[in-house]
Amino acid sequence: MTQDRTIEIAADPAPDAPEPLSAILLGIAQNAERERISIGDLLQALQHRASGALMFLFAVPNAIPVPPGVSAVLGAPLIFLAFQLMLGQRPWLPKVITNRSLSRTEFEKVANLAAPWLGKAERLMRPRLQMLARPPAEYVVGAVCLLLSIILFLPIPLGNMLPAFTICVLSLGVLQRDGVWILIGMFCAVAAVVIVWGVTLALLWSALFVLGHVFGFSFGA
Repeated sequence: MTQDRTIEIAADPAPDAPEPLSAILLGIAQNAERERISIGDLLQALQHRASGALMFLFAVPNAIPVPPGVSAVLGAPLIFLAFQLMLGQRPWLPKVITNRSLSRTEFEKVANLAAPWLGKAERLMRPRLQMLARPPAEYVVGAVCLLLSIILFLPIPLGNMLPAFTICVLSLGVLQRDGVWILIGMFCAVAAVVIVWGVTLALLWSALFVLGHVFGFSFGA
């Protein structure tokens, strides 16, 4: 059962060869003793993996096809976690979020979709260019993830999958201390912002065009 107090998570991963994140997710999903899995349960299970693991878990439902309602439950903590990473604070979530839950069947679908891709990524990643995955560069990663998290929650067509994918890449880079993945994530972030901005402008001009024809006025020269 989730405790009433706010849950705090350890800042750094366990130093001695921690279990792969993909295996942890599958283990939680395959635990038949639980009918529902709360955000608090996930925090307890991932408490030694720090911000990177948590942000990946909460971003991935927006990057892959998942059952309706799952992304709303797992996506809510992203802004909290990204803001805390930007400030260099230990990740925590309030009770109103940790009490949210989804059925084990729904979580199992998410884990089964994400774990194979996550396992491949974990085999490719290793500590390198670690200065890009540690403070103060880590704070910049947090700021970028915060911007992407805000974009993700805006009602913009095509405005969720690419930002969510980028957050996944950046969070794994932080988790594995892999600066190469941080660099890849930064390029993806630029692409995500440009694409979302372009879509937003196109929608705005389309709306103005329609309004102009309806009400008989025009914009521009």
